[in-house]
Amino acid sequence: MAVLTVSRQFGAGGKTLSEMVSSKMGYHFIDVEMTRMIAEKAKVSSEWVKSIEKEAGGALMKFISGLVSRDYIERILDKDKGYIDERVYVDTLYKIIPKIADEGNVVILGRGSQYILRDYKDARHLLLIAKLEDRIQFMVDHYNLTHDVAKHTVLRYDKRRINLYKKFGREDYDQPNLYHIVLNSSKVPLEKACDLVCKLLK
Repeated sequence: MAVLTVSRQFGAGGKTLSEMVSSKMGYHFIDVEMTRMIAEKAKVSSEWVKSIEKEAGGALMKFISGLVSRDYIERILDKDKGYIDERVYVDTLYKIIPKIADEGNVVILGRGSQYILRDYKDARHLLLIAKLEDRIQFMVDHYNLTHDVAKHTVLRYDKRRINLYKKFGREDYDQPNLYHIVLNSSKVPLEKACDLVCKLLK
C-alpha cells in the first residue's frame, strides 16, 4: 500500500513520469482531482481553488488579504457557504493528503505532499529535476509552445513553486535529503526513471 509523492521542477516531466508510474504500478494518480477535493472540503468552486494555486502568494492574494479580513468574510457568508484563502488552502491540504495516503497505492503530484507525508511510513518521496534549457525544451516539445512562451511559463511556475513552499514555512524543497530518490531527467530518460521508481515502490 505504498504512496509516492512527486516534487518536480516545472518542465522536468513530473506529470508525465507520475502518469507512467501510475499506469505501470496500477496506482491512482492524484493531480487535478486534488483541486476538486479541496473545493468540496472548503465549500467553494474549483475555479476559486485554481486561482489560489495560480497565485500562490502572488500580489493579488496579498492585496485581497490586506483589504478583507477572514473574520469579515465569515460574518458575511452564511454557514452553508465556504471560503478559501492561502491559509485555508494549506490547512485543507494537511487534512486531505493524509486521507489519500491512507487509501494506499497512489501517486500524489506536488502540493507540498513530501512535507505533509514526511513521517508517513509507507510514503516514498521523489524529486525530479532538469537543466533549465531542457525543461524549456520539454515544454516546447510536449505542449507546442514557442521557446519564448515556454521559457516564460517555466520561470513563472518556478516562482509559484517557491511561493507555495513558503506557505509551508519551508524553503529547502530541493534538498536531496528530503527524498528517497532524486532523478535528473536531463541525464535519465523518463522511461528509465519510471523503471527506477517502480523498483523503489515494490
